[in-house]
Amino acid sequence: MNTLTKLALGMLGQLHGRPATGEPLDEWQLPAAHTRGGLPLMEALRRRESRREFAPAPLAPQELSDLLWAVAGINRAGHGGRTAPSALNAQEVDLYVALPQGLYRYDAPRHVLLLMKAEDVRRVTGYQDFVDTAPLDLIFVADHGRMKMVPADARASFASVAAGAMAQNAYLWCASTGLATVVRAWFDRTALSRAMDLTPDQQILLTQTVGRARGPEA
Repeated sequence: MNTLTKLALGMLGQLHGRPATGEPLDEWQLPAAHTRGGLPLMEALRRRESRREFAPAPLAPQELSDLLWAVAGINRAGHGGRTAPSALNAQEVDLYVALPQGLYRYDAPRHVLLLMKAEDVRRVTGYQDFVDTAPLDLIFVADHGRMKMVPADARASFASVAAGAMAQNAYLWCASTGLATVVRAWFDRTALSRAMDLTPDQQILLTQTVGRARGPEA
């Protein structure tokens, strides 16, 4: 679906997801993440870039596992520390994954994906046409209900900092593994919130597409 069509449908309140393909799993147990190796940090930073052309081939289960751990996984099991910072350890940003099989939420302590909706909402995650067919779109959602210790007028900025750190983790992982990604803030927030069945306390901050770069061979 092209950008103009999405804009028009959004104005009419008719921008929706599509039926899921395949058999959605209520709980998707991911393989243990590979937490060692990869490129040296400075090399990953040198290769970090945004790409906007994606092959539709899905990520392998191990790649998906490693990506989600890099973005928001537990890296200090003793006290639940994560790979991205969170003010007052509120852990207010939930990581959702829009896949052809459905919409999932990443449960970091258990390292599993939990089915939130058996619907393919990828095309609602951005006005760009490539989001419709890229293998997955990450959605960063702040739950303000977890930020009781933060003044109300500062919650959005605190959560945005956390989401930005998580998105950069995805960039560095993609640079290290040769995959492509781009973070995005241009999407219909009303349509996506509706498609995800979010509550008033939940705020979508960013979306991010991940996949293999489309090249001459794709």
